[in-house]
Amino acid sequence: MIKKRKTNSTKNSKFTSGVLVLENRQVFKGIGIGYEGTATGEVCFNTSITGYQEIISDPSYSGQIINFTFPHIGNVGTNKEDHESDKVWTKGVIFNSEITNPSNYRSLKNLDLWLKKNKIVGLTGLDTRSLTNFIRDKGAPKGTISNNKKGNFNLKKLINISTKWPGLNGLDLAKNVTTQKKYIWSGFKTWNKKKGFEKNKNKNFKIVAIDYGIKKNILRYFSNFKCDVIVVPCQTSAEQILKLKPDGIFLSNGPGDPAATGKYAIKIIQNLIKSNIPIFGICLGHQLLALALKAKTKKMKIGHRGANHPVKNLVNDRVEITSQNHGFEVVKESLPKNVEMTHKSLFDNSVEGIKLKNKPVFSVQYHPESNPGPQDSHYLFNQFINLVKKNAKKKRY
Repeated sequence: MIKKRKTNSTKNSKFTSGVLVLENRQVFKGIGIGYEGTATGEVCFNTSITGYQEIISDPSYSGQIINFTFPHIGNVGTNKEDHESDKVWTKGVIFNSEITNPSNYRSLKNLDLWLKKNKIVGLTGLDTRSLTNFIRDKGAPKGTISNNKKGNFNLKKLINISTKWPGLNGLDLAKNVTTQKKYIWSGFKTWNKKKGFEKNKNKNFKIVAIDYGIKKNILRYFSNFKCDVIVVPCQTSAEQILKLKPDGIFLSNGPGDPAATGKYAIKIIQNLIKSNIPIFGICLGHQLLALALKAKTKKMKIGHRGANHPVKNLVNDRVEITSQNHGFEVVKESLPKNVEMTHKSLFDNSVEGIKLKNKPVFSVQYHPESNPGPQDSHYLFNQFINLVKKNAKKKRY
């Protein structure tokens, strides 16, 4: 006769100190981590295996709660180099497994402590696969995440908060995350394992970057290409930008509904296009460029978030594995005749890249700076800099 093994009831029934409450009244219980408090946003999932610090500090996640599908988040700790923004705008994070002690030579702080410092509410110890399946089938829901050490939760109140939150549709978040004043990028290049950050001493070209929520690593890439980068707030007029005499103009990534940001951004971009200065857009910058060219955008059911998204380059017939983070897309059927679709997603055939046929203007939906992610798309920076070089030569003669 086999004896039944006694179970340790206190070990198997963990105390609930964190909850996620969705707008449909579904409740996910777990262990609260990070900042003790409550936050509301759109619940999305990210399939990346590495780069959680870059993901969480990406301003494009403003207004969102990130559910990580990879179970072991936090095992390499956090450091000073992998911040994509000076302020973290992400509303909350959800992990499957509890954060372990970090094991990495670059680690300076445990992820839990980093979340506390940056006031990010976290939840761990729940079935992230179940939550991901729900988002995949029903779409990204509105939700409220709460961390309370005493476990005192007013679920009715949390449900009410979730349902009353307006959501990302029609929400301009770029004006919240943008820089408040113009600044010149410090000129650091991308991080090097042997030397860390190196200063860019040669500044051959002037780039004006419109900040809709720009990532630092994009700025570092421009430093790699010997560019002097001036970053301006998202509502800076075309006249003010052109007074800076740029060799090229960059439209950055960012959060929120492009149609809402477009209320002021479209006119600015249209006037910049008239100048014939090379323009390169990424993510939200790509969507805003499309709107400026008279195309349309729409909300996606679940969006693209991860570092393993296959994209086909329609110009050279090659496939790139890309890093992505967006919940809106350009409507393919709305592209005007003078705009060529250059890239498409192999997941859902959505628009991943466009270019204007008669001007040096192009954009992509994904993140070619690849932090985190594969480095298949670095050539896009080369492509832009080559256009910038041609424009700089014209200005000299």
